[in-house]
Amino acid sequence: MTTALITGATAGIGAAFARRLAADGHNLVLVARDTARLREQATELHDRHGIEAEVLTADLSAEKGIRAVEQRLGDTRHPVDLLVNNAGFGNKGRFLEVTMADELTMLKVHCEAVLRLTAAAAGPMRERGRGGVVNVASVAAFVPRGTYGASKAWVVQFTQGAARDMAGSGVRLMALCPGFVRTEFHERAGMGTDNIPGWMWLDADKLVSAALADLARGRTLSIPDPRYKALMGVVKLTPRGLLGGLTSRTGRKYGPR
Repeated sequence: MTTALITGATAGIGAAFARRLAADGHNLVLVARDTARLREQATELHDRHGIEAEVLTADLSAEKGIRAVEQRLGDTRHPVDLLVNNAGFGNKGRFLEVTMADELTMLKVHCEAVLRLTAAAAGPMRERGRGGVVNVASVAAFVPRGTYGASKAWVVQFTQGAARDMAGSGVRLMALCPGFVRTEFHERAGMGTDNIPGWMWLDADKLVSAALADLARGRTLSIPDPRYKALMGVVKLTPRGLLGGLTSRTGRKYGPR
């Protein structure tokens, strides 16, 4: 039986990955900061699907937390076959309204943790000749949206570059770029969502199904909804200056996730 490790596993897209992978018969390593919530989730998934669900409490904004997950990914006695780097957050406010400490924490979680955990997982996977990594980015990667969008753009470029470097190794790497998803993401960041049209909201479970299908096809980039694929096609044709003006009026704080 294969094992998947999911960061940010207790809510939103991470929880949807956990539900789907458990239903498909994968054992899980669930990573988040809230131990009580992790244990409740692990018990529920074990009882419902008969899989083993390991709990790993880790804060990926701290060195100790990243090291703990690196060590688990490097455990060759209990190998991880699929890594889902999902942990992330948003900051409310425009550039210079957000503290530098919060900006740097975002880069720690969205960039440094993703880099280090991908490397920690991909090495043993390459030795075994199989495995997969899904790095959750955002469609915000393709528009000018401050540190959040910039960090997600880094995730996309890094993942696709690493996927090219590991071509033929049996290890698949894919950047997942969802739009607005009905999760706790915006509430945790103190962001309002009243101005977001209803058609832009995605269902987390459907998103995960589409993402896993794209991973199985060997794609290195997944935008798992026809509406957002069409929207990103328009974005590619829109001049950057105009695009920046539109996104600033929409509000940087409403970054998709």
